[in-house]
Amino acid sequence: MPNYKLTYFNMRGRAEIIRYIFAYLDIAYEDHRIEQADWPEIKSNLAGKTEMEQCQVDAIVDTLDDFMSRFPWAEKRQDVKDQMFNELLTLDAPHLLQDLDTYLGKKEWLIGNSVTWADFYWDICSTTLLVFKPDLLDIHPRLVTLQKKVRAIPAIADWIRRRPQTKL
Repeated sequence: MPNYKLTYFNMRGRAEIIRYIFAYLDIAYEDHRIEQADWPEIKSNLAGKTEMEQCQVDAIVDTLDDFMSRFPWAEKRQDVKDQMFNELLTLDAPHLLQDLDTYLGKKEWLIGNSVTWADFYWDICSTTLLVFKPDLLDIHPRLVTLQKKVRAIPAIADWIRRRPQTKL
């Protein structure tokens, strides 16, 4: 059985819903609480190295998340689902991809000069989109290069090799 460790500030905040779920499901976990003053030492630089980079990471991730949440993942009627997927992939995705491509420009990573979780999220989202429209990135080689850079990170490459194989 897995061992869970919930690390959050010494408050209810966003972690409280997780605590409720653990309690309801009778799942044992370590409730590790940290003080605000200790946060800078703990925080991963995957969120961005400066406050501005952190805001940029959040903006990229939220933009991708907003787009991905528009897909009718739970739609039961296949014809409606197919039509909505097609419209999003052919009408809306090109605009998003062009904006991301422009934002990336000649940089190696989306934000700053090192990998952030926005780069990871880009790879995950784009991989899912390519299942439905394999040519989606054909005119965006810089975004493809970013995907390859993320997947070439040894720990990520190892995870991709070990993870269960699924369509999505």
